[in-house]
Amino acid sequence: MSRAPKVTSVDDYIAAASPKVRVVLKQIRRVLRAAVPAATETISYQMPAFKLEKVFFSFAVFKNRIGIFPPVRGDRKLQTDLRRYRGEKGNLRFPLSEPIPYELIGRVASTLAQERSS
Repeated sequence: MSRAPKVTSVDDYIAAASPKVRVVLKQIRRVLRAAVPAATETISYQMPAFKLEKVFFSFAVFKNRIGIFPPVRGDRKLQTDLRRYRGEKGNLRFPLSEPIPYELIGRVASTLAQERSS
């Protein structure tokens, strides 16, 4: 079994996705840049990631979903809004068969940036 080549940039990661998924990844990237403008992009664990002093947000494409890491705590409203997207370890799973809630992802990014910087 051959391994996929290592990606060295977020651009490479997005380019390797199917055209349909590429649109979603580019929009997530725009949302992150808007939500946390001071963040810089990197690759961490072969996934696109955003960092301030350290990585606070990563995302990845899986067969049928977009995953967002690490788990986020946030306020009660955010917890309620995320309930249906939680995986068994608390990471988020957004099915590609449904509209992606970009505004919610922006809230997650802002919250993770605050949680990880305090």
